Amino acid sequence: MERNKFYKRLFEIIPGLLTWLTLGGLFMLAFVRPLWVAIFVITFDLYWVIRISYLSLLLLLAYRRLEREKKIDWLKRCAELKPPDGLYYKDIYHAVLFPAYREGLDILVPSISSLENANYPKDRMIVVISVEERAGQKAWDDVSSLKERYKDKFLQFIVTRHPDNIPGEVKVKGANATWGAKELKYFLDSKKINYSNVIISCFDADTCAEKEYFGCLAYHYITNPKRMQSSYQPIPVYNNNVWHARSIARLLELGSSFMQMIETMRLEKFVTFSSHSMSFKTLVDVGYWPVDMISDDSVIYWKCFLYFNGAYNVTPMYVTVSMDVATDKGIIPTIIKQYKQKRRWAWGIENFPYVMMGFRENKNIPMLVKMRRAFNILESHYTWAVWAIIITFIAPLPLIFGGGLFRQTAIGYNLPGVSATLFNISLFTIFVCIFITIRLLPPRPKDVKRSKVFVMIIQWFLSPLVAAVLGSTPAVDAQTRLMLGKYMHFYVTEKSRKK
Repeated sequence: MERNKFYKRLFEIIPGLLTWLTLGGLFMLAFVRPLWVAIFVITFDLYWVIRISYLSLLLLLAYRRLEREKKIDWLKRCAELKPPDGLYYKDIYHAVLFPAYREGLDILVPSISSLENANYPKDRMIVVISVEERAGQKAWDDVSSLKERYKDKFLQFIVTRHPDNIPGEVKVKGANATWGAKELKYFLDSKKINYSNVIISCFDADTCAEKEYFGCLAYHYITNPKRMQSSYQPIPVYNNNVWHARSIARLLELGSSFMQMIETMRLEKFVTFSSHSMSFKTLVDVGYWPVDMISDDSVIYWKCFLYFNGAYNVTPMYVTVSMDVATDKGIIPTIIKQYKQKRRWAWGIENFPYVMMGFRENKNIPMLVKMRRAFNILESHYTWAVWAIIITFIAPLPLIFGGGLFRQTAIGYNLPGVSATLFNISLFTIFVCIFITIRLLPPRPKDVKRSKVFVMIIQWFLSPLVAAVLGSTPAVDAQTRLMLGKYMHFYVTEKSRKK
């Protein structure tokens, strides 16, 4: 037991230690060895130029596929299938779980209505809303009123209250989701419905599914020969309140959407994020979502990965689910809200010690697979924590502290040119983002002026400044907390819509 605690703390320390050794080391060397730092910065800039070019290409390819597949009538495709194992779409039940806290009816009603408008038989759809007991009586009354409103719209509409202070649980979304999934299990058992025929989608309370989502999900589930060994990930967009959100909040959320689009093209690194779907049988077999970890949406993937000895993957679906931009009335409250949300996402670094401890115990996963997946987790979070700080704050230091003699060297002379090249490549990426942003925007509300479209374009030229302020710092914060054993609590992003 003591040995396990030692290794767990070691794996918790490694990410933050690497980040601080990099940033602290570069900062100190900028004073005493500016040439070394300049060489590192030029190498890093060249790497970043290649990386941005590669990611921009993947983003365009992902968008092209999204544009093509969103026009498909997926239910019709399901009806045309003749699966060899005899599983037809009419045999499949979709269970949609909404773990809720204090989200009001202005948030929940559009989410439920999107299910009502889905192009899929409603007698094969089950809705579960699990509200936190600590949210208070009003939250419970709100979801109870939804049951009365929608009870005849679906096969079943389940409303349940997740008790507070269950032993072994902490205040995280995964605990609430697990409670709701167990309530669903009771219903399925009462109806003798086979778990293998049930696909569960765990959605945030503000998630509005696209009309073709469930047909697309059923199609991929039916045609996947290893359907139990896969999660199904749509592309998240933040369109619910995008026209009324602050520019800085829109930029950060759009950037998250674009990164998820890019990840759909890199299956070796693809992990579930936010709203996703999976076989209910698999969920039950692996023991549901974690009840004591913040990053439940990604940890459930790793639980399945370890359970199936590495033979588990994520199937990308080129349909969208729309959620809310985390915004506020003032710019400072918006920045604070965005920072806390991104820090919570960056707390996904807790996956690294979890996975490493799982790898130590599981001897059936090939060592090469373990090394590659562990490196992917560490590299993605390490890069997230250092890139904006290096490019924005570390890169100018050799020129500032190197003196005139340094600037006369070949390295000192070429450093500004490399940085300029990186800036030019970044401009190309900005134009790609502008193009896709305009294409993905929902219709402009009547209360929004036409000039807001121009603002949507101009906002992208603020992205270098936004990246410098909120690009790496949340990740550094999260990794430092984990390194020091100062474990985070789950931060619930307050959501509200302009009426």
